Amino acid sequence: MAKILVASMPFAGHVGPMSAIAAELVRRGHEVVGYTGAKYRGRFTGAGASWLPWIKATDYDDADLAATFPEIGDGKGLRGVQANGEYILFGTAAGQVADILAGAPYDLLVTDQVALGGGIAGQALGIPWATVAVTPLSLTSRYLPPLGAPWTPATGPAGRTRDAILRGVTGAVYRRVSDPKINELRASAGLGPVRPGRLFDGIYSTDLVLAQGVPGLEYPRPDLPDHVHFVGRIAATAPLAPEAKLPSWWPELAAAGTVVHVTQGTLDTDPWDLLRPAMAALADREALVVITTGGADPATLGPLPANARAAAFLPYDLMLPLVDVMITNGGWGGVLAGIEAGVPLVVAGDSLDKPEVARRVAWSGAGLDLRTGKPKHELVGRAVDRVLADESFRTRADELGAALRAAGGTNRASDLIEGLLKP
Repeated sequence: MAKILVASMPFAGHVGPMSAIAAELVRRGHEVVGYTGAKYRGRFTGAGASWLPWIKATDYDDADLAATFPEIGDGKGLRGVQANGEYILFGTAAGQVADILAGAPYDLLVTDQVALGGGIAGQALGIPWATVAVTPLSLTSRYLPPLGAPWTPATGPAGRTRDAILRGVTGAVYRRVSDPKINELRASAGLGPVRPGRLFDGIYSTDLVLAQGVPGLEYPRPDLPDHVHFVGRIAATAPLAPEAKLPSWWPELAAAGTVVHVTQGTLDTDPWDLLRPAMAALADREALVVITTGGADPATLGPLPANARAAAFLPYDLMLPLVDVMITNGGWGGVLAGIEAGVPLVVAGDSLDKPEVARRVAWSGAGLDLRTGKPKHELVGRAVDRVLADESFRTRADELGAALRAAGGTNRASDLIEGLLKP
């Protein structure tokens, strides 16, 4: 069996799929080393892997990024995105390279695509390397607008010309801003420069890319490389949570006529952004509103309407089959979990990759994009009413959910990873 390093940025949404892969590789008999921050050590050691800590890389708590990187502030807006890139993505990458090289040898690396140092270390070691896309694919394509453009792919000549021009403009920006930083990291590991003007294409493996999702949730890409595989949702295959851990009000879900779930994930957890507007929008509806705070004390929500229930976390494998509509800020893992369960979505995302997720959900037909991360309660209410009234959203979510399940998930991802190992 092989010695495999699984590298994950210490964010909850990244650790989930990466630790699921680690657990499956351990189950198959491999020696697995999990490389992540101290907060998530137990997610890997609990799966039977050993742990390589962040030593040279600056560790942090994803629930309080500003404590380690005060420049990030609340992490929102253009300033937050730029600070995340400078201090977390690029700022920790050199340390990641040093940590991974110091822990070598390995037979194979599996790294989330945002862990820039993981891919560079894999190339420096000259061993097989797999990338897991924990967010929507950011690979550039001549058929798509550039990453971050606030629209879906064009269908007519004028739109395609617009997208081509903008790709040229952003390519020039990448050559001046991101390429030098990536190339400096690569040079320090003895590697040559990346292909210019392609943003983060150089951080994706040329051996294997495991893309979470399915083609129906991703824009058509006729130029997608053959080594990119859609594998559905990568998630733990552990037994369902015992009922002893469920809240006392849990039986109300099965008895409710309509259940609406509201989540802001685990990163942007200010309840005034989405949770409280959703509570206000649905307070007078004949629906049970189930809110998760992403780890924060539910008391931070203040008094709940009579039809609302709240918890820090709830087991999605048990809850989502009982949900009629999911309101989310667009975390890719949560969106995939909802669609896999056939739940239509209302998405309010405006930070990091979340607007990209929201656009894909609306484009797929499985839900609505509110085009803001801080919607007014009236907007939330109208969106929920529309999704409940139009059966096409549920039908499309069911179709995509079936496709996600058929794609193989964690087992298929692990099969492909093992395929990189020498016989």
